[in-house]
Amino acid sequence: MKDLLVITNGRAGGTGDGATRSALDVLRSGARVEVAETRDPAELAAVLGGLGDRLPVILGGDGSVHALIAAAHRLGRLGGSGAEAGARERPFEFGIVPMGTGNDLARTLRLPLDPAEAAKAVLDGQPSDLDVLVDDTGGVVVNAVHLGVGAEAGRRAVPLKPRLGKLAYPVGSAVAGASARGWRLRVAVDGRVVAGGGRRVLMAALGNGVTVGGGARVAPSAHPDDGQADVVVSFSTGWRARLGFAVALVRGRHPERHDVVEARGHAVTVTADEPVPVNADGELSMLEADRSWTVLHHAARVIAPPP
Repeated sequence: MKDLLVITNGRAGGTGDGATRSALDVLRSGARVEVAETRDPAELAAVLGGLGDRLPVILGGDGSVHALIAAAHRLGRLGGSGAEAGARERPFEFGIVPMGTGNDLARTLRLPLDPAEAAKAVLDGQPSDLDVLVDDTGGVVVNAVHLGVGAEAGRRAVPLKPRLGKLAYPVGSAVAGASARGWRLRVAVDGRVVAGGGRRVLMAALGNGVTVGGGARVAPSAHPDDGQADVVVSFSTGWRARLGFAVALVRGRHPERHDVVEARGHAVTVTADEPVPVNADGELSMLEADRSWTVLHHAARVIAPPP
């Protein structure tokens, strides 16, 4: 019988939510379960510090998974191959019960989106390798980071989530896309320049997972265990081009456009000539200079259903 440490987000309702209770009932049917309700990164780090031999299981969405992996990174718990400083040989193993708005990493991993079914997968599944992107500021990306119009859409969606739920991001995207002029960005993948700054960029995305915003296939060829980040750069800045890009993005066919460039690599650097919004696993910020991301290959393992 497994020993599980189930981690919930106290700011998102904690254990009082009906879906949470349903997931806990399933987990308790096949494992010894202790529940830890955390409200901030310090509490999460303290919980991981006392993990012992238990398997951590996060109940939440992409932001909650991001917070868990960020805490593991700060504690030196991530594994990974290669020459990255501080990498351990043994990956950080965990389970996910998706309970967020988008659950994009869960979609890439093909985890059940129903909490009770996902809990059953934690009990019956097997470890599956997972890469993590680490940046030069100490941050992590588990699913995807994107800059430009997609991040601006996320910023616009924040106040809409309480009323619109999953519809908040499409509405935010429409508002952001209607006014975006693009940003001056330089993007290099493994030293090869794919955007030189001469043309405005509508969006640049680094995908470890495939989708953002609850299903938009921003990096349709991404695999979260292959040691590569999938990079997509869109130069679709005219209003007709923006509309065409948005339609193609919904279908995952935007890489076919003449004004979209794809690349894959281990290390990616983005330099901004002006402040540009950034969305890393749902965490919003601004980039005002440059940032580099490196793939930490097989840094973690997530419990997933058999293929």
